[in-house]
Amino acid sequence: MDRSVDEPGQPTLLQGFDLRGPLPGGITAAATLPVARVLLETQVPHLDRLYDYLVPAELDAAAVPGVRIRARFGGQELAGYLVDRLAETEPGVKLQPLGKVVSPEIVLRDDVLTLCQAVAARYAGTVADVIRSAIPPRMARVETETVSSAVPPAMSNGHVSDFPPETGSPAGPNSDSNTGEPSPCLSQYDGGTSFLRNLATGGSPRAVLTVIPNQPGSWPALVAEAVAACLESGRGALVVVPDARDLDRAAATLVAALGEANVARLSAEDGATPRYRAFLRIARGQARVAVGTRSAAYAPVHDLGLVVLWEDQDSSHAEPRAPYQHAREVLLLRAQHTGCALLVASSSRSAEAQRLVLTGWAPELAAPRPVLRAQAPRVTASSDSFEQERDPVLHAARLPRIAWSTASRALEHGPVLVQVARTGFLPAVRCERCREPARCTECAGPLAVEQSGSVPGCRWCGRKAPGWTCQTCGGHRLRAAAIGADRTAEELGRAFPKVPVISATGEHPRRNVPSSPSLVVATPGAEPVAEGGYAAVLLLDGDRMLARDELRTGEEVLHRWLAAASLAKPSREGGIVVVAAADSDPVKALVRWDAAGFAERELGLRRDLGLPPAVRTAALSGPATAADAFAGALELDEGVRLTGPVIEEDGVHRWLLFFPYGQGGAVTAELRRVKARSSANRDPVVNVRVDAQGLL
Repeated sequence: MDRSVDEPGQPTLLQGFDLRGPLPGGITAAATLPVARVLLETQVPHLDRLYDYLVPAELDAAAVPGVRIRARFGGQELAGYLVDRLAETEPGVKLQPLGKVVSPEIVLRDDVLTLCQAVAARYAGTVADVIRSAIPPRMARVETETVSSAVPPAMSNGHVSDFPPETGSPAGPNSDSNTGEPSPCLSQYDGGTSFLRNLATGGSPRAVLTVIPNQPGSWPALVAEAVAACLESGRGALVVVPDARDLDRAAATLVAALGEANVARLSAEDGATPRYRAFLRIARGQARVAVGTRSAAYAPVHDLGLVVLWEDQDSSHAEPRAPYQHAREVLLLRAQHTGCALLVASSSRSAEAQRLVLTGWAPELAAPRPVLRAQAPRVTASSDSFEQERDPVLHAARLPRIAWSTASRALEHGPVLVQVARTGFLPAVRCERCREPARCTECAGPLAVEQSGSVPGCRWCGRKAPGWTCQTCGGHRLRAAAIGADRTAEELGRAFPKVPVISATGEHPRRNVPSSPSLVVATPGAEPVAEGGYAAVLLLDGDRMLARDELRTGEEVLHRWLAAASLAKPSREGGIVVVAAADSDPVKALVRWDAAGFAERELGLRRDLGLPPAVRTAALSGPATAADAFAGALELDEGVRLTGPVIEEDGVHRWLLFFPYGQGGAVTAELRRVKARSSANRDPVVNVRVDAQGLL
C-alpha cells in the first residue's frame, strides 16, 4: 500500500533526516513513535488508503490512536482519524506534519476500523463512506459534560416514554429472582435455554429466531432476556432495530430490565446532540448496552459479546448512501471478526436468514408447533372455498363479507386493526369510462385526490386539474384506482358510526391504542400496538400488494402480514385475522403461520434460477460510454455472470453481475480496482451497488 503524501506545492519532510534531531522548518518530531498513520475523510476511490504523517512534539500526548485529526492534503486541510503510531515510515517516504488533534475523545477503535474496512471491501466502497455512518458528527459541547450530567438527557429525550415497559419483560439479568433459572420467554423455543446459558457463561452462540406472537413482553422481552444473559458474562451487547417505533419499544424494555445507566440509545432522529452524547457514553464504557437504528451496528461497545438484529428484512436497515450497506451484513461481519454471539430475530423469516440456518452458520431457535398454535390468532383467508360459496360478490369486494362480519363481532369487545396498502385518500384515479389511468396534462404524472371533495392534483408537480379530460376517450369523470388509508377510515367511519376511527401512517404515526373498541386503519409498518392485543386484524389490498413485479414481493408481503397479525390476541382469546387476497403461496404460509417454510421454498427457487440471495449481485449504472467501459475493464473469473447493458432513462446503461459467495471477495476487489482507476483518470462516475435491495 502506498502511504506517501507527496502533493505539488506542499513542504516535504523527513527524506534523509534523522527523526531524533531537529527538522527543517523548526519542527521537532515526537520523541517516540513519531509517525502517525492516518485515515482521511475523502470519498475519492483512488485515495482510499492510509497515509503517514509526522507527529510534532507538541502533539505527542494528544495524538493517540482513535482521535479526530486534521492534516494538509492536496493543498487543503482535511479531517480524518489517527489509526496508529509507528516508529518509522517506509524508506524514501516524504512526510508532512500532522495539523492538529481536534478532540481527545477516542471515537474510532481498532475493532470498529476493522469492521468498516471489511464492510467497504464487501460492498466495493470506500472506508471513509462507511465511517461516515459509523461515527456521528462531533458536538464539542457534549464532550465537556460530566458523566452524571451526560446520562439522563440521553434517555429522556421524549421518545422512550412513548412506550411503557412491556408486560412480562425481565426484571433482572436473565434469571428468575427465586430460582436463578432463565426466564420463561426464550426457553419456550427449542434450543432457547441452551442459547441463554451459553451466553451467560461467556460463549458466543449464533441463532435465527422467528418470534412466537403474544408472549409476555412481546419481542422486546426476548431481546432484553438475551442481552441480560450476555451482561451476566461481563460483556456488552448491541441491539439494532429498523425504525423509531421499534426503537422506542426496545429501549423502554431494556431500560426497565437493566437500568438506565446501562443503556444508550443511538438514533439520528433523536437529534445530533443526544446521538453524540449516547455515542460517547458507549465509547467511554459508561453504557454497556447500545440500542439503535442501522448506524448503531458500528457502536463501539466495550467487550462486545452479543449483537441482536430485529426484523432483518425491513428495508430501513439498508443504508441509502454509498456503499449502500445493509445492517444485517454489517452485524454478520462484526460477529465473524470479533467472535461475538449473534441473534437474528423477526416476526417472519427472510431468505437470507433462512440461508444462515440451512448452511449451519446460525442454527434456528424453533418454536414448538403446540406452543405456536396456542399463542397465534386464527387466520382466515377470503379466498377459502367455503367463503367463496357464501359471498357471491367476493371477487369484486375490497372488504369481503367475512371481514365485515368479523369486524362487527370483534368491535363488541376490543379494537380492530385494518391494514391497507397505501396512504392518502385516493392515491390513484382513472377514467370512469375507459379505465385509463388519469395523468397530468403538464408532466404526465399520476393524478390523486387528497381528501373528500377536493380537486384532483398531480403527485409529481402538484398542479391541480379541475377540468380534467381523458386523453383517450374524452371522458370527464374519475373513479378510484386505489384507495388509501384516509378514504378507508372515512368509509369505515360511516359503516360503524358509533366506533372511533384512528388513522396511523408514516406521516401521522400512532405508537399505541387503548383496549377499548375502535377501528385502527394503518399502513404496513405503522400499526400501533393495542393494549392487550387486537380483537381482530383485517389485511386488505392483498392482491394489489402481491401484484408488484419484483423478486421479493411475496416475501415482503408475508412479512407485513405476519407483523400485523402478531398484534392480534391469541385464538384462545378470540383473536382472528382475515386476509383479503386470492389464493397464493404467501396466503397459505400466513394461514399455516409458516414463515420459515415459505423462506426455504423461496430460497430453493432462487437457487435453481441463480438469483439472490442464493448468489450475490452487483449493479453498475452510469452514462452509456462510461458504464460500458467500466464493465469491459473488469477481469472476472469463470463462474461470474455479467449481463447487460439495460438502457434506462436519459441514456443510462446498467450492467448486472451475478457471482457465488465464494468469489465475492475477488469480485468486489476487482470492482474497487476499476473504480479507483476510473477515479484517477477522472472518468464519468459509474455507480456500483453490491447486493442492493430492490435490484430485481
